[in-house]
Amino acid sequence: MLTLVATPIGNLEDITLRALQTLREVDVIASEDTRKTGLLLKHFGIQKPQISFYEHNEDRAGEKILTLLREGRSVALVTSAGTPGISDPGYTLVRRAIDAGIPVTMAPGPAALIMAVVLSGLPVHSFTFRGFPPRKPGARKRFLAVDATSPHTLIFYESPSRIVALLQDALEVYGDRPAALANDLTKRFEQIERARLSHLLACLQGQSLRGEYILVVAGAGVPDRRDARTGAPA
Repeated sequence: MLTLVATPIGNLEDITLRALQTLREVDVIASEDTRKTGLLLKHFGIQKPQISFYEHNEDRAGEKILTLLREGRSVALVTSAGTPGISDPGYTLVRRAIDAGIPVTMAPGPAALIMAVVLSGLPVHSFTFRGFPPRKPGARKRFLAVDATSPHTLIFYESPSRIVALLQDALEVYGDRPAALANDLTKRFEQIERARLSHLLACLQGQSLRGEYILVVAGAGVPDRRDARTGAPA
């Protein structure tokens, strides 16, 4: 059986009992980053062989993992943090295992996008996860424009080197909507800023930025219940 195992996005205490049990019982762990997974396993006193499985070796490593599964071995798939397949490797292996008739299950757990949208203060009954936008400005604006009239709350991942550019483009494409910006979720310096896009952009400009960012933007036509001057909830 192939088991996808969600791992903590920052605080190691967020790992589930089932995730630990799975990692202890499987024959092999397929890891996006064997070094980071090794640290996680060491922290919880687990010793298991690992296979490297990341974006640029998915085909080759995937075939090796399928061979193990066909031989009756049990494999756990983990990524650097969070839920496998969510802006991380996983989809192709799941698809191949299903096509091969191999059972696939999951030990669910942390997902940064869920934590960010719930804490954003924006509507959560309907949302669209868009992952990482393209790096080039023109492609990024076209990417954002796809959802310009969508009523659903929008969620984006971005690196510290491009988060300012994303905010600038989002402001241009969507207008000055209510939004939230999350950084270092579950970690010591966790931050969640809730304001209009223009205010979030002003807060970041000229700052030394670190960690991974999650931008949550209100959908089109969502009533603005924030103070027009500060962006804070009214």
